[in-house]
Amino acid sequence: MKKLLLLLLLPLTLLGQNCVPTTIIISLDQYQSETSWDVRDTAGFIVAAGSGYYSQPDYGVVVEQRCLPIGDLTFTIYDSYGDGLNGALWGGLDGSYYVVQCYDTIVHGTVPNFFYDTTHVILSDPCPPIFGCMDSSYVEFNPRADTSDGSCLTLIVVGCIDSTMYNYDALANTMDLIPDCDFILTLTDLVGDGWIASNLEVTQGDSIWNFTLDTAAFFKEYVLHLNSPEPVSFKFSIAQQAMQSAAHCGFKLTNPIGQTIIEIAPPFIQPLLKRTVITYCGNLCIDRIFGCMDPLALNYVDTSNTNTSCFYVLGCTNSSYLEYYTQGFVADTNDGSCNINAEWGCIDSLAFNYNSLANIDNGGCVPVILGCMQPLAFNYEPLANTSDTCIAIIYGCMSSIAINYDSLANIDDGSCIGVIYGCTDSTMWNYSSNANADDESCLSYIYGCMDGSQFNYNPLANTDNGSCVEYVYGCMDTSAFNYDPLANTDNTTCIEVMLGCTNPIALNYCDSCNTDDFSCILPIYGCIDSTMFNYNPLANVNNNSCIPYVYGCTDPSSLNYNSMATTEDFSCIPYMYGCTDSTSINYDSLANTDNGSCMAVVAGCMDPSAYNYSGLVNYSDSASCLYSAYCVSGDSIPYWLNDACYAWVIEVDEYCCDNEWDTICQLTYNHCAEGLPMPTARITKGKEVVRITDLLGRETKEVKNQVLFYIYNDGTVERKIITY
Repeated sequence: MKKLLLLLLLPLTLLGQNCVPTTIIISLDQYQSETSWDVRDTAGFIVAAGSGYYSQPDYGVVVEQRCLPIGDLTFTIYDSYGDGLNGALWGGLDGSYYVVQCYDTIVHGTVPNFFYDTTHVILSDPCPPIFGCMDSSYVEFNPRADTSDGSCLTLIVVGCIDSTMYNYDALANTMDLIPDCDFILTLTDLVGDGWIASNLEVTQGDSIWNFTLDTAAFFKEYVLHLNSPEPVSFKFSIAQQAMQSAAHCGFKLTNPIGQTIIEIAPPFIQPLLKRTVITYCGNLCIDRIFGCMDPLALNYVDTSNTNTSCFYVLGCTNSSYLEYYTQGFVADTNDGSCNINAEWGCIDSLAFNYNSLANIDNGGCVPVILGCMQPLAFNYEPLANTSDTCIAIIYGCMSSIAINYDSLANIDDGSCIGVIYGCTDSTMWNYSSNANADDESCLSYIYGCMDGSQFNYNPLANTDNGSCVEYVYGCMDTSAFNYDPLANTDNTTCIEVMLGCTNPIALNYCDSCNTDDFSCILPIYGCIDSTMFNYNPLANVNNNSCIPYVYGCTDPSSLNYNSMATTEDFSCIPYMYGCTDSTSINYDSLANTDNGSCMAVVAGCMDPSAYNYSGLVNYSDSASCLYSAYCVSGDSIPYWLNDACYAWVIEVDEYCCDNEWDTICQLTYNHCAEGLPMPTARITKGKEVVRITDLLGRETKEVKNQVLFYIYNDGTVERKIITY
């Protein structure tokens, strides 16, 4: 308000007058006709004055424009009744007054109980120049400046300056604002009886609207389309019949984003006072909308403007499950189809190592080999892995020509006793003179190795031909692990082939195996729990490194930062510093972090003119203020001036204040306190009004258009209605 009034004065200053443009602002109480003012020079001459406010509404605001001479002056405000602008003394609202020059309030009249008058000494000085940038196209523009100082440096670049927004412009320095929008204007009434003849005038540029609460209601809303950011003004006006209800009225202007631009709550509305605020519709920044922006993706979001991860193939993505291997493709997004745990092993039911629990073949099936697996048996089969019928060893003579031939024997024990046959032909190589029976075994000369210690010794040879070969002992079983292709004599040292993983560091290492079957599974250390934060789907050995998901705020600059959290849950709360003690006078309901600024509530009297005024008080308890009558009896003796009967007694009988408080004074006080019509005070004057009451007997001052009772010092009572 002050800024707007002073702007109105600016053209007068520019005209170069030999005076200083001045604004006098008076907020009246409910007794408007009692108030007047003047400005005097050092010689006592009146250079400006104002009065005649009887036609103003209750609590109306008077704005007077004057051009005061330069130099020392005095400003005096008067009240003809002697109670200042202290309307609260009579159940109403207090008034106030201000004197403004050159953007500065030089008189602050916020003490309403100044009795008949109060004077302020002022110095009327020409307004100094205001230096600054006068070009509105620059960031440094100062709308108050009237003298350029060359400070225009940065051209305005309009755009979104919020770095968190989608359309953030790093080159912009001025927020791009919405130029106009619909506001909600809410009119309120404390008692719900409507505004009667009261009216709110709203002005923006050349547009003027008028609104009223024309029905019995507590509130009413209007939609008002306004430009932004531009000044909009509000002026509240009332008619004569609405004076008693004006204090019930209030209004509020709210923008589309829920911000209150201005709110005047009852009973603080002041008639005819023009209030000006700047509108705001919000800015043109565009919020980021996160989502996949690829139309070919399964999770494509057509409304997004900020790209996030896209996925294209749904399926099982966990290699620990059977579906990962059987779905026939590689998925990039888990669709919840992982259900059956993968179990590796031999799935051939005919194989020796068939695993009925396995559902994925590991390529390590071993065929079934039937045979006797008892090493002491006659038919022992070292390669067998599945037991078959064993035959026991039977020793004996296995030569059917021997006299002790045993047809059941399967291993010759060298016990055979043979018939001595011989060749009876002396021309033969084996002619035996001992033979007694020709066995038709006569042999011609047979050449060969005749050394019985040699491998190829030929017992049938009868003539050595130098072909003897030494014995080479070894395993001659080609299926044995240690088969020796150079051996010509089996020494029964064959070792059975044991297939398996022979790498000692492998998970499936077989310490009894001697032949690697390439089935080794090397260890991969890591967290193998899929429910953990650092789960490794490739790991097969748990190294106790699993870290569980801990959700929380991971921003160290936030109030609820959780240093243990591993996963952001977007619950971060920024620090809001302020007083968090609800019992303090500066309690901030939005603060969540106390900054040590809390001030304790100190209730008491804040009126400097009161007897018990304290500079330590920060919360006004006006009812506690005590006022002295400055009588000879002393402060509070016998009563404070707050006592209406005491104030009345010392007014009608000055003796009680100027001389002493005697028995007559006390009796007069008692008559007043008891509501008796005839005062006992000493009467030295003619017929005078000693008391004015309303219909309920409550003391009051003269109020227009209301039935009042006037009590005179002679005991008579008159009923009057003042209509002027």
